[in-house]
Amino acid sequence: MRRQHGSTGQTRSRVGGPTDPVPPYRSECRAHLSAVAGSPLLDSGGLRLGRVEDLIVRLTSEGRLPPVTGLRARIGGRDVFVPAHLVESLDASGIRISTTTLDLVPFRRRRSELLLRADLLGRSLIDVTAARLVRAREIELRREEGSWRLAGIDPGFGARIRRRLPRRWRGRPGGVVPLVEWSQLEPLVGHVPSLRFAHRRLGRLHPAELADLVEAASHAQGEEILNAVERDRTLEAEVLEELDDEHRTEFLRSRSDAEVAALLTELSSNDAADLLMQLIQRRRLPVLNLLPSAMYERVRSLLSYNPQTAGGIMNPEFVLLGEQATVADAIRAIRGGSILTADLHAVYVSDRRGRFRGMIRLSDLIRAPDTEVLAALVARRAPVVPPHADLPEIARVMTDYDLLSLPVVDAEGHMIGALALDDVAERMLPDDWRRRKGAVRE
Repeated sequence: MRRQHGSTGQTRSRVGGPTDPVPPYRSECRAHLSAVAGSPLLDSGGLRLGRVEDLIVRLTSEGRLPPVTGLRARIGGRDVFVPAHLVESLDASGIRISTTTLDLVPFRRRRSELLLRADLLGRSLIDVTAARLVRAREIELRREEGSWRLAGIDPGFGARIRRRLPRRWRGRPGGVVPLVEWSQLEPLVGHVPSLRFAHRRLGRLHPAELADLVEAASHAQGEEILNAVERDRTLEAEVLEELDDEHRTEFLRSRSDAEVAALLTELSSNDAADLLMQLIQRRRLPVLNLLPSAMYERVRSLLSYNPQTAGGIMNPEFVLLGEQATVADAIRAIRGGSILTADLHAVYVSDRRGRFRGMIRLSDLIRAPDTEVLAALVARRAPVVPPHADLPEIARVMTDYDLLSLPVVDAEGHMIGALALDDVAERMLPDDWRRRKGAVRE
């Protein structure tokens, strides 16, 4: 169906609005969405065709600003699509198209398309640079390379005031606008059924920062953040570990036993044991039974200790070599092992009988010649604690000896685990320590 305007012998058809043409538009290089959405849709002669309901952009993975692909307009009681290439000018007085002939194509959302007014305005996004949630209280468009593009958002409260002004004043960008550039934003678009956007930039954030975002967001938005990082199972597991007890329990509850077990396998054994204990009682054994056999044994052993003692805090995975091994042997063992880098603070040494003899800090190890025997690098007095040592005793020893890790030995002198300073500190902090100062909020 086509609507003709200005042809001989025909009456110009209009949907509301004045009969006189609108004055010519003065082009600007940027515009606010609130000044454009709801404005008149005008033909090339300046006569009103209908009303602009929304602007449509296509999200891309190219790193460029998303282009405006068209408009959703209301003409004659119908929602129609107006392609962007017909837009001749755009400002608060209206959007003017370059023709008097318009195909009234019904509007249908396409994949990767976002409606700025319906899907983005007033909703939360992630400012990756600042690791915080921001609300799109205004959306700015910018004219680049001959097309309009989504430039960024204004999260300030001043934007709410501008949106209450008469439309002709909303489009005046005067003053300093706290624009957050689109290049540093990740949209939360899980509420749009036809749109699933890969959150490429979230991998830049530390798990603790991602956990802050999850805690500050609604449950649905928090799930979207976790779903966005689930391709990296290790990162997803680390984010869950950083969450406070309430949120961790909430998100674990929504995952199957197999999914939880898969997450646990990406963590160190002591962290996996901690996360397992966040499950309700009836789920713990089924999830434990789904772990690989070696990890199953380690986690099961940790659960037999009081969680506030060395045995309950220690990591049973460590690098232990005989005293006649060389520095080169130790480096090969580190490279070929599966211990997470964050858990590697030292190499431990045993005597010929397998009893703990001492430890070598990584900083000392990498400075030594490859052929040096480990026995020559072991400190004379190596502090240790038994598995039943409590937190004050552990903290005292680690402070006295300025240690990042502390060996745990059994009654026969065999090393059974290593304590990391961050795990000890976590147990000693207040229950609400995860609510970090400056936690992200809108």
